[in-house]
Amino acid sequence: MKRSMKRLTLLSVAVLSASTLMATDLTKAYDMPDASTLIEKDLLKEPTKFTLPKSCKLDDPLAIARGEYIFHNLNGKKAKKTPPKGLVKFVEKNGKKKPKQFGNCVACHNIEGAKGAGNIGPDLTGYKAMMIDTKARDAQFVYQKIADPRIDNPKTHMTVNLTTKLFNESEICDLTAYVMSDKSNTKK
Repeated sequence: MKRSMKRLTLLSVAVLSASTLMATDLTKAYDMPDASTLIEKDLLKEPTKFTLPKSCKLDDPLAIARGEYIFHNLNGKKAKKTPPKGLVKFVEKNGKKKPKQFGNCVACHNIEGAKGAGNIGPDLTGYKAMMIDTKARDAQFVYQKIADPRIDNPKTHMTVNLTTKLFNESEICDLTAYVMSDKSNTKK
């Protein structure tokens, strides 16, 4: 009987301690940041309309090469080849060398010469020929789609690149040049 009473007393103390702890307002025990302000910085700005800059050189072989490199690579650390002039594999951030983030467009899109091309986004194979046939999806259309695709598709899953500053205007020009280029000589 004594042993049962002792266990019951210990159990009662444990239950009382747990309920006291649960009733205690722990918000005073540690710093609680305002989550609404943290979320604010992660929210995207409103969709932004961009105009293809006159400085975009859509027929420049070097711009096309940079666009191809960006299109097929995720980051500099894993990029196999040396980047074309004007691109680097690593960037300096806060005094540390970090891999440069590229597009990895091929994760969702297929295009001539793609290895492991995705099938989530539209197939961009033969885009130049298609553009000549339709005229609707010109360089301005491609530039806008890469910069901020939400303009004509608010529910898109495509990355919002220029609005979020993942890419700059020059990099989006290079990607546009690559998508719009003639890739008939591309090796498969």
